[in-house]
Amino acid sequence: MIGMTDRSRNLRESLIAFMAKHVYPNERRYYLEAERLGPWSVYPVVEELKPLAREAGLWNLFLPAGEVPDGLTNAEYAPLCEIMGRSLFAPEIFNCSAPDTGNMETILRYGTEEQKERFLKPLLAGEMRSAFAMTEPLEASSDATNIRSTIIRDGDEYLLNGRKWYTTGATDPRCGVFIFMGKSDPDGEDRHRQQSMILVPRDTPGVRVVRALPVFGFYGVPDRAAEVVFDNVRVPATNMLLGEGRGFEIAQGRLGPGRIHHCMRLIGLTERILERMCRRAEIRTPFGKALSEQTVTLERIAQSRILIDQARLLTMNAAHMMDTVGNKVARREIAMIKVVAPSMAQQVIDWAIQMFGGGGTSNDHMLTAAYAMTRVLRLADGPDEVHRNQIAKLEIRGWRNTDPALTGGSADILPIEEADRMAREGLWPKPEGFPA
Repeated sequence: MIGMTDRSRNLRESLIAFMAKHVYPNERRYYLEAERLGPWSVYPVVEELKPLAREAGLWNLFLPAGEVPDGLTNAEYAPLCEIMGRSLFAPEIFNCSAPDTGNMETILRYGTEEQKERFLKPLLAGEMRSAFAMTEPLEASSDATNIRSTIIRDGDEYLLNGRKWYTTGATDPRCGVFIFMGKSDPDGEDRHRQQSMILVPRDTPGVRVVRALPVFGFYGVPDRAAEVVFDNVRVPATNMLLGEGRGFEIAQGRLGPGRIHHCMRLIGLTERILERMCRRAEIRTPFGKALSEQTVTLERIAQSRILIDQARLLTMNAAHMMDTVGNKVARREIAMIKVVAPSMAQQVIDWAIQMFGGGGTSNDHMLTAAYAMTRVLRLADGPDEVHRNQIAKLEIRGWRNTDPALTGGSADILPIEEADRMAREGLWPKPEGFPA
């Protein structure tokens, strides 16, 4: 696999063994606990498995090279995400789940020493969880310049107001901090310098978690989404991340790696579902013929394999580019995988549901929870349409300064002189005397 080292290969093998021994056997227990306890609780099975992951040296694997001494590159970590992604509850066991990974990377990269001591340290230890408050119900948040929430300086404090939703992690009782995005300079000329991000302790007066939000009827699994109101919330000015007007800069820094993580987890999840499809095809015999002998089944399995491998290669290429030329240069490749991976996974899971019949619409085979997670990821971190627009704009811009004579890519209208020449020299020249 692109960029895979001996270290990442060894960690991958350890993860595979851990998943087989501890994760897969406990999945049904996890879903039962989530269903019984709901989104406002801690699930005991997760807490029981976390110490085992730490003992196995499979803890905080997301930490990036260049930021910590033993960190992994994007290309090294991506294959590990694929293994963890095979189960929806596995990443948290290894302290590698969203939004905590993105929040921890943000504080690690942009936080002060005081902020790291207060918030990053307990997050890395797994003693606390976090939430990211960006999306708003009253605005089209796919365009972050629309954000209404405000961050107003008042002496040594900032005053925060805003209504957020789909704030992942907010209902977890261990949630200790929000990263809140709002406008600190709403009238600024540069629309991308109006926003800031600031750390908000969960217990700050005025922070109110209004309700848990289901994702296709699932509460707490696959996501702990919530609606949160920030009503005249006061936090110290020292809680500002990087500085006023740097919110977009921080967002770009955190979203690149986060998209690699999301996409590789989806690839792992889809690999597992494809395996289930293959096994199902051999044990079901409608109309006296195994599904594995029916052309439609073979076509869907073959196409699933093609789609998964295409998505993996695109994602690993993006990871490699991020490691070698940086996130900014790789922004087209990052946008491409964010479109490709969820759409690929949604299609494969839909085929699996069809193959499993009525059982596929329950969660006996994990398909409905997988579908819910996959579908929501076509919206999270920006909807498909936003990424496609960005890809197209970058593609158009990329050809502007290229001489089409070197590439054969001219789109100019054929000159009349050339049209006349083709008329004379073509296979069917105009006959003598033909009316002009």
